[in-house]
Amino acid sequence: MPPRKKVLLKVIILGDSGVGKTSLMNQYVNRKFTGQYKATIGADFLTREVVIDGKLITMQIWDTAGQERFQSLGVAFYRGADCCVLCFDVNNARSFENLDNWRDEFLLQSAPTDPDNFPFVVLGNKIDVEDSKRMVSSKRAMAWCQSKGNIPYFETSAKEGINVEQAFQNISRNALSRESNLELYSDFPEPIRIDVEDQGRNNCIC
Repeated sequence: MPPRKKVLLKVIILGDSGVGKTSLMNQYVNRKFTGQYKATIGADFLTREVVIDGKLITMQIWDTAGQERFQSLGVAFYRGADCCVLCFDVNNARSFENLDNWRDEFLLQSAPTDPDNFPFVVLGNKIDVEDSKRMVSSKRAMAWCQSKGNIPYFETSAKEGINVEQAFQNISRNALSRESNLELYSDFPEPIRIDVEDQGRNNCIC
C-alpha cells in the first residue's frame, strides 16, 4: 500500500505592527486569545492539519514582524509561499493604506512564477471595537480588493473568533488552486533499513 500523501501549504501573514496577525494565527490554530501585546521579532510559525474538499492539508502559517526595523528579516521567509494574507486594523486607516506596500514588497521578494494570479486574502481585523472608532469601511476595503483582481475579503475579530475559521478555509482553498505547485509529502514514509548489510555478513540484526 503506497504511503498516504498530504499537502503542505505555506501561508504568510503580513501587515503593520499591532493589527492582530499573531492573534489571528493563535485564534485559528489554538483557539486562544490574549489581550497582552508582544511584537513579533523576525518570524514565527504554527501548523494546523485540516481537511479541505476531502484533502488532508497541513497549513504552515508564518507570522512575520510588522515593525519596520524587522521587515528585512521577513523576506527570507516569503519564498515558497502558497498564499499571502494581508491584514489591517479597521480602526487604523494607516494600516489599510499600507496594504499596497505589503503586497508589492511580497511580490518583489517572493518572486512567484505567476504574480498576476498569486492568491492573496485580505483580513480587516478588530471589528469587535465599537463602530464609532472604525476608520475603514467595508465598502472601501472591498473596493481596494476588487481593484487588485478581486482578492477575497473577510472582516474578522481575533478576540471574538469572528470569521477566523471561515477566512482560513478560504485561504486554504485559494492556495489549493495552485495545487500543481504544492509540496506533497508522505504521512507514513518508508522505513530506512540499517540491518540489511549486517544480515548478509553474520545474520545479526542490530
